[in-house]
Amino acid sequence: MRPLNALVERFLPSAFVFAVLLTVVVAVLGLALTDAGPEEVLVGWGEGLSGLLAFMTQMALILLLGHVLANTRPVRWGLVRVAGLPRSAVQAYVFVAVAASVLSLVQWGLGLVAGGLLAREVAAQMRARGVRVHFPLLVAAAFSGFVVWHMGYTGSGPLTAATEGSVVAGQLGDVIPVGETTFSPWNVTAAVVTVLAVAGALALVAPRRGDDVTELAVDARTGPPVVEQPRTPADRLDASRGVTLLAGLGLAAYLAVYFAGGGTSTLDVVNWTFLALVLLLVRSPFELAALVRDAASNVGEILLQFPLYAGILGMMTATGLIQVFSDAFVAISTPQTFGIWAFVSAGLVNFFVPSGGGQFAVQAPILLDAAGQLGVDPAVAVMAVSYGDQWTNMIQPFWALPLLAIAGLKIRDILGYTTVTLLVSGVVFVATLAIVGAG
Repeated sequence: MRPLNALVERFLPSAFVFAVLLTVVVAVLGLALTDAGPEEVLVGWGEGLSGLLAFMTQMALILLLGHVLANTRPVRWGLVRVAGLPRSAVQAYVFVAVAASVLSLVQWGLGLVAGGLLAREVAAQMRARGVRVHFPLLVAAAFSGFVVWHMGYTGSGPLTAATEGSVVAGQLGDVIPVGETTFSPWNVTAAVVTVLAVAGALALVAPRRGDDVTELAVDARTGPPVVEQPRTPADRLDASRGVTLLAGLGLAAYLAVYFAGGGTSTLDVVNWTFLALVLLLVRSPFELAALVRDAASNVGEILLQFPLYAGILGMMTATGLIQVFSDAFVAISTPQTFGIWAFVSAGLVNFFVPSGGGQFAVQAPILLDAAGQLGVDPAVAVMAVSYGDQWTNMIQPFWALPLLAIAGLKIRDILGYTTVTLLVSGVVFVATLAIVGAG
């Protein structure tokens, strides 16, 4: 893996640069492959920039709330307790991979941040027992849990498809319930098999006795952000647990009524669920503000990229490039192979559009149109994009950055191991889509 590590470290630009380059590429393709002129391309781009503002906010909230939730005192307390469960090095790698996968399936932002915190805590406790563990592999195991995030409760593709007024609902004329995507038997089975296969593969590539091991250098486990101390009557109100508890209970009561009345999961409902959890777990508005300040730095880069993704979608719609791509996709696919080709294409696009939500907004209209022409269930198109997005995250460093910052490592330290995750999970994803395509 050393040549690949060196290549990534030396030449891979930032995700924002990729978004700008992709904008230029799509503009050139619009001019070359359609009858649109420069003015039509420019207007389509400019008018499309604001097309995903609501969606951008929803995605930013998922990451923000996941980061905040992972750093609340009860969650940190739980991470410290469960970190003592593994008793050997191999058990530690498998445990971190499985735990991070479960957390990512629950909430992808939580999986990224809590996975990094858990890797550090396990490394520290294992060292205290005198058990040598390879810290880069522990961190790689934590990031490997992210390979199933789009199959879980906060998968942006399936949730977008289930949300009224979304790009998918507008194109199909109706929503796709999460019961046909996230909670379909074949997706749940694939998620379980993927987690077990990845954990097993990481155990097989773990350093053996006598191999070089890089341990956690220092016990640099970080505590929660410093919370301001009350000095005035207003400060004492800000330090009161009753305020956040009241808001959390109110939001929890609304969600209970919503689901009791037959409501289903949407992007907004998922965010309100985790906001209610955060409000119930923090001790005061002071603590909440401190946690939000700490989490906000991870959200800014995403906010800058989404308008560019929306502009790309605007150009593709205005010029008819979506139809061109869709027809080309239909030409190489059959109803049986459609899911596999969609998955591969999504994996490639993810290198240039690393945000799952941004990628879904750009690619889903093309694949849904192609699925309609081939008579394929649109749920297959939704999950094929989702699988491809999460798959190549393992060798695309954008989403690894928050976790690497917690661990104090670089992408080259874990890339060799996450490439193993890419290969193993890819086999499961292709097999799943092949079985679904065969009916």
